[in-house]
Amino acid sequence: QVQLVESGGGLVQTGGSLRLSCAASGRTFSSYAMGWFRQAPGKEREFVAAISWRGTTAYADSVKGRFTISRDNAKNTAYLQMNSLKPEDTAVYYCAAKRTGIAATQDTRYNDWGQGTQVTVSS
Repeated sequence: QVQLVESGGGLVQTGGSLRLSCAASGRTFSSYAMGWFRQAPGKEREFVAAISWRGTTAYADSVKGRFTISRDNAKNTAYLQMNSLKPEDTAVYYCAAKRTGIAATQDTRYNDWGQGTQVTVSS
């Protein structure tokens, strides 16, 4: 099991940027796929972005061109750079780890989850 801790959330105006970080414990981070998901009030959790162990990325259509997922295996950390933020991006953002290294969009494919970080975009 890997422990995941998100940070970097906060309040930002429309059009602003935030970078979320997900710090992972353990020595096998480099072999994991990592994903970011979000859940807005009253809505189901949804896929945002994922990165495979080799660096292949996938994005939800709603964030494509605005968000960038990356990873630094030396720091056991995954990132989500969010630009041109919109009010509809407001949600709790979760990072997740998938022990087999292929990126996936379904949350049920992920094994370990962080506690979440709140992102609020004001209009």
